[in-house]
Amino acid sequence: MVGCDATILMLDCVRRLLTISNVMCDSSKTLILGIGNSLLQDEGAGIHAMNFLREALADRDDLTFLDGGTLSFTLASAIEDTSRLIVIDAANLNASPGHSQVFEGEAMDEFLGSNRKRSVHEVSLLDLMAIAHLADHLPHQRALIGIQPDVIDWGEHPSAAVAAAMPQVCAQTRQILEGWQ
Repeated sequence: MVGCDATILMLDCVRRLLTISNVMCDSSKTLILGIGNSLLQDEGAGIHAMNFLREALADRDDLTFLDGGTLSFTLASAIEDTSRLIVIDAANLNASPGHSQVFEGEAMDEFLGSNRKRSVHEVSLLDLMAIAHLADHLPHQRALIGIQPDVIDWGEHPSAAVAAAMPQVCAQTRQILEGWQ
């Protein structure tokens, strides 16, 4: 069974790499990037939210959706190629499970830089943003929506608290997009 689990994880990583390499980020579109491990319940909050948004905002042709998984440096080009970026991620917000919070522009930069351990997984979003900054390709309009996780354990579905947060995350995303018009 261990070999099977490792094979499934490897195939998931290959699928995500192919998805990332096939994403052509149009700089006129907003990139909605979900990150996390969707095999660990709320660790995958960003992926779950991105999938929810993909369905809820299916009528919008100005958006690109990307499942970033737990990958890091492979996402640098997608981030550099967009002028508007919304990242959704599980984050330790010191709040009740399912609470979501928006960090926009410099507030996002400060949140990421203030405590590198706030992310509940190993994706180094701070490093990706630093790469984009150093290359002078940091998205001018950028936001992070952090979701407080409840359960980090094997499972493909979020906890009830995080699942209940999806409409709020969608509303927050819409509000960000409207503010960027």
